[in-house]
Amino acid sequence: MSDAKTPFELMMRQAQEMAKSFNPALESFSPKGYEKLWPTMPKDMMEFWFGRGLSKNGLDAKTRLLLTLAGLTMQGAQADTPVRMTVRHLMEAGATKDEIAETIAHMSMFAGIPAMTRAMELAREVMEDNKDDDA
Repeated sequence: MSDAKTPFELMMRQAQEMAKSFNPALESFSPKGYEKLWPTMPKDMMEFWFGRGLSKNGLDAKTRLLLTLAGLTMQGAQADTPVRMTVRHLMEAGATKDEIAETIAHMSMFAGIPAMTRAMELAREVMEDNKDDDA
């Protein structure tokens, strides 16, 4: 009886088999590869749409993205792709690695150490990838 599976495992296996039958390439689908399809928005565009473009006295794009990262961390950093994409856009908006790390670390008091640790891991992945692109 070692082959017994939970209903969730059975459902996931069935969904994977169905996806493979629709498109065999989905068997090796990678969310990180999908993320690379989305371009990083230029800082000026972010500032116009999400920063001071509509409210001259409002928050700038970098601050808004830091708040977004804090919120994603508060949710337990469960959504890998949004966390990584937010970090990528933060770097484009001019945030330093220290500012990103400090924002995530600050959330440990509210979201807990596991959420902070997961968010830090995801942020480090992006920062390491970005370091390779800059070289």
